[in-house]
Amino acid sequence: MTTSHLPPLLNHYLAGWSCSATTAFSSENALGRMVKAANSSLPDISAENGTSACASTDVLYQTANGSSFAMIGQPEWTEEHIASKAREEGHGAALAMAHAEYGSRFLQVLRGPFAFAVIDNSTDTVMLGTDRMGRHPLYYTEIDHGLVFGSSASIALANANPAEEAEKARLQTQGLYEYVYFHMVPSPHSIFEGLKKLPAGHLLLYSENQCVVSNYFRPVFKEQSPDGFTSLGAELKTQLKDAVERCIKPGVKVGAFLSGGLDSSSVAGMLSEISPNNAQAFSIGFSAKGYDEMAYARLTAKHFGIQLHEYYVTPEDVVKALPMVAASYDEPFGNSSALPAYFCAKLAAENGIQCLLAGDGGDELFGGNERYIKQRVFENYQKFPAGLRRAFIEPLINALPNAIPLAGKAKSYLQQANVPLPDRLQSYNFLHRHAANEIFDDEFLATVNTQAPLQLLRETYHRATDASTLNKMLYLDWQYTLADNDLRKVSHMCELAGVDVAYPMLDDGLIDLSCRVPSDWKIKGNDLRHFYKAALKGWLHDDTINKKKQGFGLPFGVWMETHKPLQEMAYDHLLNLKKRQFFKPAFIDQTIDLHRNQHAAYYGELIWILMVLEMWLAQHQ
Repeated sequence: MTTSHLPPLLNHYLAGWSCSATTAFSSENALGRMVKAANSSLPDISAENGTSACASTDVLYQTANGSSFAMIGQPEWTEEHIASKAREEGHGAALAMAHAEYGSRFLQVLRGPFAFAVIDNSTDTVMLGTDRMGRHPLYYTEIDHGLVFGSSASIALANANPAEEAEKARLQTQGLYEYVYFHMVPSPHSIFEGLKKLPAGHLLLYSENQCVVSNYFRPVFKEQSPDGFTSLGAELKTQLKDAVERCIKPGVKVGAFLSGGLDSSSVAGMLSEISPNNAQAFSIGFSAKGYDEMAYARLTAKHFGIQLHEYYVTPEDVVKALPMVAASYDEPFGNSSALPAYFCAKLAAENGIQCLLAGDGGDELFGGNERYIKQRVFENYQKFPAGLRRAFIEPLINALPNAIPLAGKAKSYLQQANVPLPDRLQSYNFLHRHAANEIFDDEFLATVNTQAPLQLLRETYHRATDASTLNKMLYLDWQYTLADNDLRKVSHMCELAGVDVAYPMLDDGLIDLSCRVPSDWKIKGNDLRHFYKAALKGWLHDDTINKKKQGFGLPFGVWMETHKPLQEMAYDHLLNLKKRQFFKPAFIDQTIDLHRNQHAAYYGELIWILMVLEMWLAQHQ
């Protein structure tokens, strides 16, 4: 793998390896290759001995016996004596103290955005960890009597000698299948054989040639609040301001993403209170009906007195930038809003901004996605006695002729209502709308576990024990909508544009507060984010509070209907993808036809993820 065609990234990173003295692993210049693969513009600190090596852009502390304690991010210690150690000697020394005092339990006193690595030579163990929301990813791979880790796939894979790299970076069919399913490759899997990534809120312990991965953070959701609605709302506003303030570092020029929605408006508004007359925000628009939210961004900017910078993304921008953006990811990444995020971050960088504040997370903490309400409609059906449903309701509705008005919708409702959560959330997934054997080559499909994606979703969904249906869906989204998708999108696009990013909505104080908000406060009737909006009413503009969620969605499917260069780019890459024997050529042809003649937006998304996959493969394979 290589990213040498890209400009240097900010890319705060960790890299390292550990192995026993008897291993066949050759350590010669392995760390140097890993550091080079990071492609970072930031200086690193490194340490190396005969059995381990480690590098970090942020923190690296070594003890007398050669043990290494490395971190990236902005960790916060809740125990004062450890926090004092961090202030006096740095977070590496604090990590060493916490590890010595608590062992793996030190995560109970660690908060904030972070990833860490502990290479303990006294016990021949390695410990890796990510923060609650996985703001800094970690990849790892087991070698002969050892472990290699890094903040990206390219770093972790670069430990191999150049002659071995092609073998090390082989694609796995399961990862390709899951990319089509999720439009990214979800943790703990990766696109490469033998390479895994640590999910958000997880800890890895490597000892005696074995990896044990555990989930150290499981939220405790409360359905009864000892605080009144109003007082908890006041606390939310205070916590939000504190969260934004913690993201502002001395001497760093800060701005904010501003889509005009609740979260970005909240973050930008708090930035304006902290930096009055000096707050800047950055917004992306589209000249496509139903996609442009610039009016709401302008409304928020005027409301808070923020200097707003605007950029309208065009189809020509997509043609020019997409191949570079698609190839820049370590794994194929099909979220089309990466493009507008890149142009927004680029605009900020051109205006001297060093760190952007992103609004990601509010919908997943406080109940802001339409699917949460939709699933409640289906869940209500399960409240009818099972005997009544099976003996009367379902036979009656299924017997209705399709010619009767609404009969089709009633049958569709029953079909979805009888699918349990979280499976039902995937009802409109391409791989549930089309049979896998219609999409994929038979030989390819024979090597894939088609049930693995649902098994992964079920395990995560049910991990949130003693939680309401809503809170289980929120927790599921923390992993797959935030950690593995939106955060990877925004963080990498900011790196590519040359700015840092922070996520105040994912502050630990706000996470904890959200768990104390009862489900029927989060969503009241059909009012999404009821509690959040009530808490900020009178501070945010009323039109911001009442608008429907949209974001930086790219109108690719619509543009492709009429923009010839976009069509040519897409069709050329789909033609090349046909030759790879992953997909049945007839299905790719069918996808193009369905986009042209049936549903441009829905099948435009499928064309996008297939096109991006081919762009990525062309660069990385």
